[in-house]
Amino acid sequence: MRIAAVALGLFLVVFAGVEYAPTVSAQAGGGWTTLFDGKSMNQWTPVGKVDWKITEGALEAINGMGFLLSKQPYGDFEFRTDVWVTPDANSGVFIRCQDPNKVGAATCYEVNIFDTRPDQTYRTGGIVDVAKPAVVINTGNKWNTLEITAKGPRLVVRLNGMQTVDVEDKKFARGPLALQAGVGTVRFRNVQIR
Repeated sequence: MRIAAVALGLFLVVFAGVEYAPTVSAQAGGGWTTLFDGKSMNQWTPVGKVDWKITEGALEAINGMGFLLSKQPYGDFEFRTDVWVTPDANSGVFIRCQDPNKVGAATCYEVNIFDTRPDQTYRTGGIVDVAKPAVVINTGNKWNTLEITAKGPRLVVRLNGMQTVDVEDKKFARGPLALQAGVGTVRFRNVQIR
């Protein structure tokens, strides 16, 4: 079913010229666990100084800097979420965090959502200090689907159905996830893992 949805998306992009970003909600089932259901932040612990709120079924941070840290640690997993950011936003998803009090690229893998990063090396779709994105995708002012697969040392990132990273790195094997609020407005919805 998932392959058909991706193939259909490619068909639409290639043959109909339509921009396609499948939403997480369109891919429900298959052993996925919902970490945010649009109603409750019970699976998350706030870290830092940011006001998170639920707006129209999405986690939203408008001001402040900080994270929502998952209450459970994860090792090997597939993660997916829809994310919406303003064009100036500095956000991301941190995985396998080693210290819940010091979430950052030095203690986690940071899958970046930062279109306007001054040094474009690890811009949106890249893993900071680990892997540059293979393609340039701008995420501002639209919903985007971010997928992260972590299996042992192999890390794969897909954004809107396009693979941006496929790399091996052995620094971090297990830890919680963190959703980042930094500069600009960020929203996450349909946050799932398996």
